[in-house]
Amino acid sequence: MTIDHASADPTMVEMIRREILDSYDEEMELGFEDDRLDSLEGGSESGLDRRRYFRDLLHLQHELVRLQDWVQHKKLRVVVLFEGRDSAGKGGVIKRITQRLNPRVCRVVALPAPSERERTQWYFQRYVTHLPAGGEIVLFDRSWYNRAGVERVMGFCSEAEVEEFFRSVPEFERMLVRSGIILLKYWFSITDEEQALRFHMRITDPLKQWKLSPMDVESRRRWEDYTRAKEDMLARTHIPEAPWWVVEAVDKKRARLNCISHLLEQIPYETVEHPPVHLPERVRHADYLRTPTPPEMLVPSRY
Repeated sequence: MTIDHASADPTMVEMIRREILDSYDEEMELGFEDDRLDSLEGGSESGLDRRRYFRDLLHLQHELVRLQDWVQHKKLRVVVLFEGRDSAGKGGVIKRITQRLNPRVCRVVALPAPSERERTQWYFQRYVTHLPAGGEIVLFDRSWYNRAGVERVMGFCSEAEVEEFFRSVPEFERMLVRSGIILLKYWFSITDEEQALRFHMRITDPLKQWKLSPMDVESRRRWEDYTRAKEDMLARTHIPEAPWWVVEAVDKKRARLNCISHLLEQIPYETVEHPPVHLPERVRHADYLRTPTPPEMLVPSRY
């Protein structure tokens, strides 16, 4: 949108300015959350300049909007899997990807533990129901690879079920790709020391303690078991049709930028031209009188 400042209503210009700043503040608020965690005892600042981070992130989010338009225009079906250890930063990058996108086009799937009924189904069945239709992007915050990770390490499935998963998942993913789905798989990699630091931050921060479940605490004890499971998973499910991409995620800000940039490179897209939008004149009726809102219905103005 361009504004002719010479002829524009000053009130309207100020309203537009406030709206734009409010939009940018969404990311600033998330940034302050990161800064607050970094400022806790033991925290560490990212090596990436904040000004450059916000500038590059906004640029990448603009490109994500262009990608969204292209996915809708071409009726593409996109699935992105985000895997990694607890506190590896999957949620942070998902927030930044979806922040400025249409939730009707780009949605997040984060499934809870399977119900008793779901445990008796074909393993992939509950994930299939969330796959995209034409013109949709689905981001899986953890996925069917739970079987190769937490379920295997914590003993929620048998080794026979794990082996069946490894036999089935390459064919399952090849079938998805043959059907026209664009499938991307990201593993967020952090060090032992970095996970310990982030867990301690969550323990210290009352606004983050809810993120630390008993399962997370137990996973910390079983670091080496998870490492062996992860290495086996990557080796046995890294296929040409759906390869794994490893994101170095010790530096959260760099990880977000690198992942989003890489995602954009995997799907060729172009600018979709949209017809200009013109607001019509509002219809006004001489007999219309707006009814005042009863005072008892108003939310108190405390701020």
